[in-house]
Amino acid sequence: MPFDLDRTTHQFTKTDTGGVQTVVADNPQDTAQITLIRQHLTAEVDRFRKGDFTDPARIHGNQMPGLEALRTHGGRITIDYENTPEGARVTYTTTDPELRNALHHWFDAQVSDHGSHATR
Repeated sequence: MPFDLDRTTHQFTKTDTGGVQTVVADNPQDTAQITLIRQHLTAEVDRFRKGDFTDPARIHGNQMPGLEALRTHGGRITIDYENTPEGARVTYTTTDPELRNALHHWFDAQVSDHGSHATR
């Protein structure tokens, strides 16, 4: 990741329709980390919308739970990006229960892999 995990926090919140991923700088005055977070998530969202989850697979492994279903979502997941004061937020929304469950498994794996740098 282009930003410093020791200076940022990931939050993965499951919802009935998917989930919300928020990444923030631990110091709200750390404009360098905020910029890096926004650049990274903007690029990720562009790829995710196309079913390209290469980056998470590279970081967390190809067998990451939920990843295969997400790769084949074919536009059945709406992925929205927005800036927040300390970073950025990505919202994943679907009406497909299988994809919602895949998102939840993917979120759980990320929280586990990121350790102290992530929360639910």
